[in-house]
Amino acid sequence: MTAINKIAVIGGGVIGGGWIARFLQNGINVTVFDPATDAKEKIEAVLANADIAAQNLAIANSPKPGNLEYCGTIEQAVVDVLLIVEAVPERLETKKSVYDEIESAAPTQALIASSTSGLLPTELQNNLINPDRLLVAHPFNPVYLLPLVELVGGKQTSSETIEKAKHFYTGIGMRPLHVRKEIDAFIADRFLEAVWREALWLVKDGIATTQEIDDAIIYGFGLRWAQMGLFETYRVAGGDKGMRHFIDQFGPCLSLPWTKLMDVPELTDELSQTITDQSDAQSGHYSIRELEQIRDKNLVGILKALRSNQWGAGKTLAGYEESLSTDNVEN
Repeated sequence: MTAINKIAVIGGGVIGGGWIARFLQNGINVTVFDPATDAKEKIEAVLANADIAAQNLAIANSPKPGNLEYCGTIEQAVVDVLLIVEAVPERLETKKSVYDEIESAAPTQALIASSTSGLLPTELQNNLINPDRLLVAHPFNPVYLLPLVELVGGKQTSSETIEKAKHFYTGIGMRPLHVRKEIDAFIADRFLEAVWREALWLVKDGIATTQEIDDAIIYGFGLRWAQMGLFETYRVAGGDKGMRHFIDQFGPCLSLPWTKLMDVPELTDELSQTITDQSDAQSGHYSIRELEQIRDKNLVGILKALRSNQWGAGKTLAGYEESLSTDNVEN
């Protein structure tokens, strides 16, 4: 595969800015287009956080950072790149309009990777001249630290496009997860949506506040999930007899009214205000930038611990670091 040393990012919001940071830290030059008047300010804020995180994470043999160029048009941004990352708002017509401009100026062999968290790639690639090169590459915030990227192809996406994407994202320290069948919200966000819906009921019914719900995650199963996931955690809970014992023991609980996942509370003004007030009381004394930096510092600590144990996301990070060492020796 031809090395990708220049990438265009269309959209410089939280996700677009995160992509820019990860690419730059991998020595890749980036062109970016975002029509917002404050786009540069927002991108620079993300890059500042990413630089602090990178210094704390201290990856050995990190490449020299790439260069960032702000462009006045989509055409200028995509004219000579092999990967275009689309990170514009979640409106189908907006994305299709962007693709029209991309295809009129970008090389025909350039991949188009949408960061959408919910739109299906088959919808996105309709009307494209070269639909086989479009896929979804859905990351998680902060993109410059979290390694997971869900790769989803549409009906017209070629297997070559998926393989190229897997190779590329692995090479920048990520863990590609190929979602083999198109499904709304893909895999990870479906879990998040399930937890979110149950949390809304707990607040609405006056059972728990936003902070109490977050505490249940932070001090409990969230720590397990960060390094072992769902099924492996439950396998351990089954003891020496493993998953079968766990299912036999806890399976009957599925018939109990432990969740309201089949029902969703209406997000009334009252419920929205209750959640907003509780969230403000919980963390309103921090600015968003302070919360981002606290988040990044905690994630760096978890990643470093997992790296030392060659486990989960830490194993991905260690493999990436080793590949950088090998690349430097070969060069």
